[in-house]
Amino acid sequence: YLLDKSDKYDSRDVERLQQDDKWVENYLIWRHDVVDDTLKMIDESFQWRKEYAVNDLSESVLPKWLFENGALFLHGYDKEGYKLFWFRVKHHTKDPKQQLEKKKLVAFWLEHYAKRDHGKPLTVVFDMAETGISHIDLDFVRFIVNCFTNYYPNFLTKIVIFEMPWIMNAAFKIVKGWLGPGAISMLKFTNKSDVQEYINGEYLPPHMGGTDSFKYSYPPLVDDDFQTPLCENGPITSEDEHESKEEIEADTKETAELNEEQNLNQKKMNSVEQISKSEETDKTEIKPKNAKKALSTFKGPLLHISPAEELYFGSKETGEKKCLIVLTNVTKNIVAFKVRTTAPEKYRVKPSNSSCEPGTSLDIIVSLHGGFAASLQDRFLIMAAEMDQSSGAGVPELTQFWKEVPRTKVMEHRLRCHVVESSKPSSLMLKENAFNIPAKTNEDLHIQLTHLLQINKRLQEQIDRCLWFQQLSVVLSLLSVTVVAFCFYLAYSQSS
Repeated sequence: YLLDKSDKYDSRDVERLQQDDKWVENYLIWRHDVVDDTLKMIDESFQWRKEYAVNDLSESVLPKWLFENGALFLHGYDKEGYKLFWFRVKHHTKDPKQQLEKKKLVAFWLEHYAKRDHGKPLTVVFDMAETGISHIDLDFVRFIVNCFTNYYPNFLTKIVIFEMPWIMNAAFKIVKGWLGPGAISMLKFTNKSDVQEYINGEYLPPHMGGTDSFKYSYPPLVDDDFQTPLCENGPITSEDEHESKEEIEADTKETAELNEEQNLNQKKMNSVEQISKSEETDKTEIKPKNAKKALSTFKGPLLHISPAEELYFGSKETGEKKCLIVLTNVTKNIVAFKVRTTAPEKYRVKPSNSSCEPGTSLDIIVSLHGGFAASLQDRFLIMAAEMDQSSGAGVPELTQFWKEVPRTKVMEHRLRCHVVESSKPSSLMLKENAFNIPAKTNEDLHIQLTHLLQINKRLQEQIDRCLWFQQLSVVLSLLSVTVVAFCFYLAYSQSS
């Protein structure tokens, strides 16, 4: 494909494909590990990406009225923690002259989210309240469906359709045909009484029976609705006021011990990385049984951040309420950072607005207030930007710095929350949490479930074929018996 069609691909996509194993794996999963089908999908996807200039889509190249219209946007999460991609059908009108620009808006949102959240799947919501014939646009719906089935592999969890008018029943029978048998199960037809089976009321607007007061407007670009930074020690509640000096000193001591342990483990890791795989295999037997694995790390241009994707909290039963974020400054300048969250009333962050010296690491402790529990919908945003060496690092200087720094120079990284149900202390303690990789993440489970569904589908196809052959055999047998009986009847009639 590369030799024959290199001019039809964006070189950035080809380079990413050669480096991003996760991307390749998603294509394979979506095409049931059939390599030929996967190659065809990548070929079709890459040609589409270049045709729509997906890598270059931005707010500046799309008409402003598209964003102001409010027909398409990302906001909120479903019960499984997947981002919601809203299509407010009543704001859409069919117009062939505007169709290409509207399709590019869909591509913009999907690419914007895929790059920002590392390809974590989406849930599509077709809000069809107050819609009629004038809003029916099967070509546009087909494009949205094609984006998930042909261009963005393994990117769709489900399609929630809210209050579909009866007049569109026939139209959505056609949509089912586009999705194919494997994806039809992703369609969820809902109304006000059952939509909360998939989405909590906190992320549903009032007309859908929810309590979300969110009102779409542009600008700015709709994001995760991160709240303002927490204060230096996090919000204080009456329960937290009872925290004693001894507890604070214990936290400090624990963090210091944790830093020493982390440094020791880091040195061990660096020495192990220099050993070849064969030697590494031999030496695993010599390592102590309690040796800890390094947590996955996001390597940004300014900061390396551990963990890379998720903060692990315990459930109400397990009770663990603390997590550690480790920031490492990889620049030659001071890096200012601040932490935002979608649920500031729940969490206490120490520190939440500070700076990190060149080449050093800094620990951020995130703790839950008493009475609160972590949720899959909770998110954290870490923002970082380089400061001049001459700038001060006090609170007034940082406040002024964040007011003046251009958005283009700000590095952003998002972390999700994960609730650990297991009561194993090794996976819940703060110290262990700093070094252990959890056995299974939501994405791992999602991939395993996808594999199981694929195997189930293949078994079902085999059973269907067996039943078909069985029915055919029965019909042929009956036909043979009938022919033989008829022959005997003819022979008997002639002899008579």
